[in-house]
Amino acid sequence: MGKILNFQELKNKKNKKKYIVHIILGFIIFYIFLSIYWLVKTPSDTIMVDTGTLTLEESSTGYILREETVLKGENFKNGLTPIVAEGERAAKGQTVFRYNGIEEEATKEKIEEINSKIQETLANQPNLFTTTDIKILEKQIDEKTQNLKSLTDISTINEYKKQIMEIIDKEAKIAGSQSRSGAYIQQLTKEKEEYENKLTEDSEYITAPISGVVSYRVDGYENILNVEDFSTITKNALNNLDLKTGKIVSTSLETGKIINNFKCYIATILDSEVAKNAEIGKKVKITLSSGNEISSEIKYIAKEENEETLIIFELKTLTQELIEHRKISFNITWWNASGYKVPNTCILEDEQGLKYVVRRKNGEDKKIIVKVLNKNEKYSIIESYKDNELNSLGIDIDKNQKITKYDNILLYPSK
Repeated sequence: MGKILNFQELKNKKNKKKYIVHIILGFIIFYIFLSIYWLVKTPSDTIMVDTGTLTLEESSTGYILREETVLKGENFKNGLTPIVAEGERAAKGQTVFRYNGIEEEATKEKIEEINSKIQETLANQPNLFTTTDIKILEKQIDEKTQNLKSLTDISTINEYKKQIMEIIDKEAKIAGSQSRSGAYIQQLTKEKEEYENKLTEDSEYITAPISGVVSYRVDGYENILNVEDFSTITKNALNNLDLKTGKIVSTSLETGKIINNFKCYIATILDSEVAKNAEIGKKVKITLSSGNEISSEIKYIAKEENEETLIIFELKTLTQELIEHRKISFNITWWNASGYKVPNTCILEDEQGLKYVVRRKNGEDKKIIVKVLNKNEKYSIIESYKDNELNSLGIDIDKNQKITKYDNILLYPSK
């Protein structure tokens, strides 16, 4: 019986030891996991101060506002022929385009027929190309014809064709006075001039009332998205336009316009904190979807519902992208700062409202007062106060130390 009790006691003792071992192992495992957790949460006690760049950016969509003067004549139903090409500048009083006459196409066909007859007659004159003037004109025609093959811009192609025909006219007049077929060439040249005069007489010419860039992308919003009164530009007014972002404005066959090419505007609705605190006159950088970066200035701010802000940016550069569209995607760079870049967790604030970091050197922690120049959600750009600034704050210059590159500061300091 005694042996049985001794065996039972022995068994209980073993179980008790196992229990204690399990508890100890549990504490060890818990400590290991806790250490891993704090290591992940706080990977390092300190961080080295280094230089860096910080930006605060925001993406949005905006509506392009321009100072535009629409040009429209009485004969707009006949269709127009550009004289000043899309995107080119016109001076005040300069002819921009013309409206076609009633018999425009028939008259142009007659001119083409005469041109063909003149060129054919010139080609059939074997002894014609002997004078220096003729040789020069022939060389000019060859050069422009070769250049014409590599062109893709329609306005440039039309201009080259016009120049070639002018050279052929000069050649025809010289040839008319020298060749046996001179009378016939002179007769064709006279007929051509009569038809060209008819084109001029039947056309309605439209001139520029002001100087600026010419565009034929007229969409009917010129008097709505204007720059005369920014108070008419509201979130509801913009949404009611139902414009698609990035859509290219179609070219009109009936009207043109003159755009002030010295500046335009982008109106946008924002709900960010930086937009809520923005001020008129602030300089920002606008980046278009094409990658073009344009300096800009805030010209108008209005508070909208739901804590949103309407901001109108002024751009003093008018790119083709800003002419072709009414609503675009773009990026705002509110600021760009360089200096000592540190995580926001490094920065504390004392009872006087001064910001500081804690520098660790030779095992000793030292409070260093710093100035926060800019910050975003994660990082700040800091620098030391100047001596005169410290004096104005009542801080002893001799006792205060300044932050320097490669200092080690606490990543998660405590007050």
